[in-house]
Amino acid sequence: MNDKRATVKTQVSGAETGGGPPPSIGAEAIRLKLAEAWGEMGAAWGVAPAIARVHAYLMARQQPLTEREVREALGLSHRAASLALAEAESWGIVERVQEPRRVGRRGPAGAAYLAVGDHWRWFGRVVAERKVREGDPIIGVIERTAAEASAASAAAPDDPELAGLSEWLAAFLVFVRLFDRAVGLVPQLEPRELERSLQLLGRIPDETILRLFDLLGALPDDDVLGLVDAVSRLSPTAARRATKLMSGVVRTVSR
Repeated sequence: MNDKRATVKTQVSGAETGGGPPPSIGAEAIRLKLAEAWGEMGAAWGVAPAIARVHAYLMARQQPLTEREVREALGLSHRAASLALAEAESWGIVERVQEPRRVGRRGPAGAAYLAVGDHWRWFGRVVAERKVREGDPIIGVIERTAAEASAASAAAPDDPELAGLSEWLAAFLVFVRLFDRAVGLVPQLEPRELERSLQLLGRIPDETILRLFDLLGALPDDDVLGLVDAVSRLSPTAARRATKLMSGVVRTVSR
């Protein structure tokens, strides 16, 4: 018996012991395959493979599971499963809930774990957590390095290489700060706002978006910033009226 079938059998046996309905062997094999792939990709996202595997498996099961059920399904040790679940909970992608009452079980219900069902919600949490764990420290390192290079360049004005390095670090710091600010806006959006924004973006053809960027690039910065600020201050009713009016004006001017 290969490892995958053995793991599936362990999970089925565990479910039967707990009194719950055993999962479909076919469905369970697919869940485990997804969990393995999700774990391999986790490193690219800055998430430990065990945490990513636990998250994917809980998402695919779509029901609360105990630490033991997760551990037996994924073939983890007690320590590895406990650490992965605790870390997934700290990331905000898994929630601790009361264990569902099993048939034939006595005593108080224990703890179980449930994946956050709203994908937009847990995505925002992951972005926020990665910013705190990775983005903010990186900015601190670049800030200190840029300050060190600037001071060294000021102390050695005849060193062109040092001056060039200082200028590059200053420009790189501007880029990193802008990127960090853009990433930091994602968790601040309500999940439904983020979902709708990306869905609308998905409905806009690529050539339309590229034309819009070309247009913005041809306009003075102050004009663009003034327009964005003015639109952001409109009420929803006024914004609808302004949008209809602007659409008509644009069609007329573009003829």
